Amino acid sequence: MNFFFGNAYILLTLTAFLWGGNAVAGKLASADWQPFTITSIRWLLTAIVLLPFAWRYLKRDSAILREYWYVLALLGAFGMALFNLCMYLALNHTTAINVAIEQASMPVMIMLANFVLYSQRTSTLQIVGLVLSMIGVLITTTAGKPWTFFTEGLNFGDAIMMLACVFYAGYTIGLKRKPNVHWLTFMWMISISAFAMTIPFTFWEVQQHGFTTPPLKGWAVMIYIILAPTICAQIFYARSVELIGGNRAGQFINLVPIFGPLLAIIVLGESFHWYHLVGLVMVIGGILLAERFAVTET
Repeated sequence: MNFFFGNAYILLTLTAFLWGGNAVAGKLASADWQPFTITSIRWLLTAIVLLPFAWRYLKRDSAILREYWYVLALLGAFGMALFNLCMYLALNHTTAINVAIEQASMPVMIMLANFVLYSQRTSTLQIVGLVLSMIGVLITTTAGKPWTFFTEGLNFGDAIMMLACVFYAGYTIGLKRKPNVHWLTFMWMISISAFAMTIPFTFWEVQQHGFTTPPLKGWAVMIYIILAPTICAQIFYARSVELIGGNRAGQFINLVPIFGPLLAIIVLGESFHWYHLVGLVMVIGGILLAERFAVTET
C-alpha cells in the first residue's frame, strides 16, 4: 500500500484512466440527467457516502478546519463544482472524444499560473512540449481546421469545456495551499463545498426544465461517477501533487486524451477521425517532451 500511494506515476496513470471514463460516463448520463442536477446530486451523494468514514478525522482535524475552511471551500467550488458543471454542460453539445482531448490544455494553464503567481521556473523544451499539446487540442476542437479558430472560434460545447479546464487548473494551483489534513477530511470538505456551490445552478435548472427521476441506467452511471472519477481519482491526484508538484502532475492530465477516446469508441461507438489521431500524437509528444525536461519543483 505504501508503494502504491508513494508512486505518483501509478496514481496519475490511474487518475487519467478514471477521468477518461468520466467523460464517457458524462455523455451517457446526458441522456438521463440535466447537467447541473447531476453535478449537484453527485457531490451530495459523495459527501453522504464519505461521512461515516471521515467523521473521526473531521473531529481530529477540527482545529485546522476552523482556520483553513475557506481554502477547502474554494478548492471544492472551483475544482469540483465549476469544472464538472461546465464539463457536463459541454457534453450536451460536443463529443466525449473532444472533451477528453481538450483536457490536455490544463497543463499549459497550470504552468502559466505557476509562472505568474509563483515565478516558478520552466525549461524551454518544457514550454515547447506544452505548446505542442495545445496545438493538438486546437486541431481536435476545430475538426482539423485550426485556422477557423481565428474566424469562427469554437463551438459552444468545446468553448465551455475549455472554461472547465481553466477552473481545474485553478484547483491544481490551489492545492499548494491545502492544509495538512487527513485525505478523508479533505475529500469530505471539498465534496460538501462543491455541493453547496451547485445549489443555485441546480435550482435555476429545475425551475427552467423541471426534474424527472432517471431510470436505473442513469443511477448506475451515477454510482460509477461517484466511486471512480470522484472519490478515487481525486484522492490519487491530490496525493500526486504532494509527491511531485502541480506542474509535473498536471502533465499526466494529457493521458486523459488517450484513455478517453478509446473508451468513447468502445463504449459509445463514437467516430474517430484523422484529426483526432493528429491531435493525440501531438498531445502524447508534448507530454513526453515536457515531462522529460521538466524543472523539478521545490
